[in-house]
Amino acid sequence: MISVFGSANMDLVAYTPVAPRRGETVTGRSFATVPGGKGANQAVAAARASGAGAAFIGAVGDDAFGPVLRGALAGAGVDVSRLRVVPGSSGIAHIVVDDDGGNSIVVIPGANGTVTGPTAEDLDVIARSDALLLQLELPMEAVVAAARAATVPVVLTPAPAAELPPELLAAVGLIVPNEHEAAAITGHADPGEALEALLELVPEAVITLGAQGARYGSRTGERLHVPAVPVRAVDTTAAGDAFAGALAVARAEGRPAPEALRFAATAAALSVRRPGAGTSMPARAEIDAALR
Repeated sequence: MISVFGSANMDLVAYTPVAPRRGETVTGRSFATVPGGKGANQAVAAARASGAGAAFIGAVGDDAFGPVLRGALAGAGVDVSRLRVVPGSSGIAHIVVDDDGGNSIVVIPGANGTVTGPTAEDLDVIARSDALLLQLELPMEAVVAAARAATVPVVLTPAPAAELPPELLAAVGLIVPNEHEAAAITGHADPGEALEALLELVPEAVITLGAQGARYGSRTGERLHVPAVPVRAVDTTAAGDAFAGALAVARAEGRPAPEALRFAATAAALSVRRPGAGTSMPARAEIDAALR
């Protein structure tokens, strides 16, 4: 089982041929309200990619979106026993998706901002899991506390990009940024240089490169480039979350890095063929079939 300590948001998604520039108004072609949040997305991705399930630790508000977010997670096979309800609004993400599948996002933390760290009960759930997935849509103090208290391998998606405290990096076993986040962390725009710089901070790193695939490195000297699976993208909103959730599952199953990365890349490719975030995550049977 994979545990996820992270955010749950309701995604308000506008689909438009071309995203508006500053000061510009464009006419969209459709709108959807979709459960999301990087933490919830990764929990759904992990649950659907594995037969062992996933557990989500976080918070939603006591607004109308809270029960919808809880139901979406539970419906995907995620354990929501540690999903707490707090007064006020749930997290919200305003997302604009263009016809090339690109997106721009504004996140309003809401209930996610009330999470300051894991409780004793949360830590019990984490200790029973195979790995802990973290992102940066919760307050940094909460992310650091969870990473330092975890007794299982910690996988960090450093998004949205932020300065990473040394005490967080010391607790992370695998970091999974995209190329922009890797550049922000290391100061290197070149993915190869960024990968080497990341390995000075953590034992393993994967940089996702969209249509260019992903680069992997470890302090043992292993270096890999895994090509992306060719696909017509409809919505790339949660591709990185699909990748991270599936990668955590594959590594928890003991797969070597090349196989685990192919599994994750396939999950990400399948996810971008469908609109939405959590709703786009592929099932294990879909991933296995695509790999065959």
